[in-house]
Amino acid sequence: MVPTKYLWSVCICVLALGACSTTGNMERNALIGAGLGAGTGAIIGNNTGSGDASTGALIGGLVGGAGGAHSGYVQDQRYYNRNQQYGRPQLYFDQRYRRYFYVDPYSGRTYWQNGEYRY
Repeated sequence: MVPTKYLWSVCICVLALGACSTTGNMERNALIGAGLGAGTGAIIGNNTGSGDASTGALIGGLVGGAGGAHSGYVQDQRYYNRNQQYGRPQLYFDQRYRRYFYVDPYSGRTYWQNGEYRY
């Protein structure tokens, strides 16, 4: 059984990180991967070997976070490259942020001029 203090600390960390409102695919997937990896690692670590749930949660969170971040990065690059593939797309100007952005004609998503996802 996973000690409740570890479970609560994982939940608090996930909620604290989830409060960020300006997250792209990379950040969002890293958070989800870290949360799922930590939970799975805690369960596996508790039931195998020395029964250390905290080590399993730490390793699972690191691996899940890295995998989720990579997956989100690939998603962001795929959308950005799709915009660049069809010639030079038209730039729009955002008055509020004083930055230029592109619009993906297939998904309707918007991206800043440097390729980051526009929220």
